[in-house]
Amino acid sequence: MAVSDELGLTAQPVLTLERRRPAPGISRDDLRSLARLTRRFGVVGIVVGNPLHLSGEAGPQAAITQAFAAQLGELAGLPIHLWDERLTTQQAHQILYEAGHARQDHRRVVDQVAATLILQSFLDEKAALNS
Repeated sequence: MAVSDELGLTAQPVLTLERRRPAPGISRDDLRSLARLTRRFGVVGIVVGNPLHLSGEAGPQAAITQAFAAQLGELAGLPIHLWDERLTTQQAHQILYEAGHARQDHRRVVDQVAATLILQSFLDEKAALNS
């Protein structure tokens, strides 16, 4: 999970939420945990990484993610923005590697870095459209 500053300019990592139920099921507890975090951080909209194929087409995992996002938006009462997450995990590993982190240590923080990349990309696009 990542959040932006109040101006919506920069993304910062916050935490990695450990799921209560393994995929593919969507746990109501997971949704409630995320909704609580949105209130805690004063979130006004939620950006969800949309796992598209490299071709840009949506597959089964994208459908699961979209259902999850819709349920989260409804529970949190916030707008949802699906955002292309292709290659963000690979980019996150590269950033961690270049920063000198050992590959075996990436697991703890790679999802936070990927979430930050997804959110920053969304914020950058939003800023470009508003310019």
